[in-house]
Amino acid sequence: MLTRQQLANAVRALSMDAVQHANSGHPGAPLGLADVAQVLWQDFLRHNPANPNWMNRDRFVLSNGHASMLLYSLLHLTGYPLSVEDLKQFRQLHAKTPGHPEWGVTPGVETTTGPLGQGLANAVGMAVAERTLAATFNRPGFNVIDHHTYVVVGDGCLMEGLSHEVSSLAGTLGLNKLIVLWDNNGISIDGEVKAWFTEDVPERFRAYQWHVIDKVNGHDPDAIHEAIQQAKNQTHRPTLICCKTEIAFGAPNKANTSEAHGSPLGAAEIELVRQRLGWSYPPFEIPEAIYAAWSAKEKGAIAEQVWQTLFENYAAAYPELAQELQRRKEKKLPVQWAQKIKEMIRHTQDKAESVASRKASQTVLNQIGPLLPELLGGAADLTPSVLTTWSGSRAISSAEPGGNYLYYGVREFGMSAMMNGIALYGGFIPYGGTFLTFVDYARNAVRMAALMRQRVIFVYTHDSIGLGEDGPTHQPVEHAAMLRLTPGLSLWRPCDAVETVVAWRAAIEQMSAPTCLLLSRQNLPAQKRDEAQVDAIARGAYILFETAATQAPSLILIATGSEVALAMAAAQVLQAQNKTVRVVSMPCVDVFCQQSQAYQEQILPQAVTRRVAIEAGATGGWYQFVGRQGRVVGLDRFGESAPGEVAFKALGFTVEHVVEVALSLF
Repeated sequence: MLTRQQLANAVRALSMDAVQHANSGHPGAPLGLADVAQVLWQDFLRHNPANPNWMNRDRFVLSNGHASMLLYSLLHLTGYPLSVEDLKQFRQLHAKTPGHPEWGVTPGVETTTGPLGQGLANAVGMAVAERTLAATFNRPGFNVIDHHTYVVVGDGCLMEGLSHEVSSLAGTLGLNKLIVLWDNNGISIDGEVKAWFTEDVPERFRAYQWHVIDKVNGHDPDAIHEAIQQAKNQTHRPTLICCKTEIAFGAPNKANTSEAHGSPLGAAEIELVRQRLGWSYPPFEIPEAIYAAWSAKEKGAIAEQVWQTLFENYAAAYPELAQELQRRKEKKLPVQWAQKIKEMIRHTQDKAESVASRKASQTVLNQIGPLLPELLGGAADLTPSVLTTWSGSRAISSAEPGGNYLYYGVREFGMSAMMNGIALYGGFIPYGGTFLTFVDYARNAVRMAALMRQRVIFVYTHDSIGLGEDGPTHQPVEHAAMLRLTPGLSLWRPCDAVETVVAWRAAIEQMSAPTCLLLSRQNLPAQKRDEAQVDAIARGAYILFETAATQAPSLILIATGSEVALAMAAAQVLQAQNKTVRVVSMPCVDVFCQQSQAYQEQILPQAVTRRVAIEAGATGGWYQFVGRQGRVVGLDRFGESAPGEVAFKALGFTVEHVVEVALSLF
């Protein structure tokens, strides 16, 4: 009979062989974690390799994503469509085995990990999603949503400040189905972590209100099994299992050294590992008996079938709930969505109300909230300022898990990374708010949302120097430009309430990309539009005003957000001076750039070279639209502490200055 160590050694062999074959990678952690992984995956993890997206599967997240060969070996051995040839292509171009796990590339990978700590944050979001979805849909005798979220973290994950943000909130929320296994090997790239990481981690997590199982021998299967079982028995708290492991276990010359962290072991050392572990097989060769013992296909199929029968009975007893759950998991919008949102846009245009776009956004939420129960909102301790609640918002807490709003506290990074996990889990459209300038705290999670193509909605208010007296520490300058440079990220900066509704529609209907909504603190005047102009907003840029529709303009003013009103006022002055002026509102640069060349030429004809872009932010990105002969009225310096109107005037955002710049082109 095969022993646990023999099964774990299969993981070790595949991991070190693939890293060596690629001559690149991180062999130490997979060798050290193999025993922990063997117990978790074979004794506890409920999953089906034939259906990686089974709704009620346990989630497994490898937060220390540099140990990716651990995960790839596990997926291969348990029966996922990941072949030996795929393992041999580790870290190669277009392989199913990239250097760090990537969602959507490898079957069975739940999230993209690599930037340390974010996998843990994603897992906290998944655990929130599991519990909230269960509270919404489960009924007595029908626990159709009922599983655990397991996450492996390394010392580096726990050093990242993000781990504090999300672990603190996880404890407060009492996420008892979240189980974290800490690979406590004491080694990072720079060497032994005791020189820079000396805190009492178990006591730290106890302070977070976690259940902590300390001093577990990470190479003792019985101890690991007992710890995981104890964690599963928790009913009110998440669990941290502290697994003391040896990095590069079995490597006589490189175990417990930083050399084993991020470099291949080398052929000679690998041969010594094989001898020490009693593994006599050639590289990438696994005996059929070990494959048979590892395979999760039969057990997974049975588990899913049991659940499927439960769900069918649930659907018979609660047909409307079952249909709604399926709709949300399949990302299908309600049938009445298109008509309702169209009516909302028309009504908002007819109302012609001068209002801050943050307030207009809240009005949108009040109207779409009842229509989209999958909306799961939140804010980083700025709810009264960013206006992300609506009349039906209900706070999620340890006592009330079935709400739809998370008070994230002052945790911008944690909020953003948790929203990624919520989106990956499915069944929800997460949105969360903070001031635009604080996207700096959350930047890498926003990037990961774009990399993973997740429908996450980032609501950023106080979008310019117009926020006023709080001054340059709170006034964003470079942030819109930075976000626009992020591939796969859509950014809307609406100029009034109508464009705000259109921006929300775009964010909801964008199934495979995150969206940033940049909203104002100050009131914005409503703009007049005909029906064609209203329809054109969705194309990212459109002609809002033209002095002479029968002839080509001599000047084009391009603006976004609060500066559209400034452009409109300047156009009136220029028109009085017999200039033919076109005002283009460009609420979404990326959507406009996706339009046909014919449409882009219609809006910005190449023959018209006199162009001025106006936005209270960094100017660099606007030269793609104004060209070398054009000008940008922007802000390439930090702001001022003063009332918003005073700050705008002091920094050149006046009708007089825009007109002066425009006339200089003639």
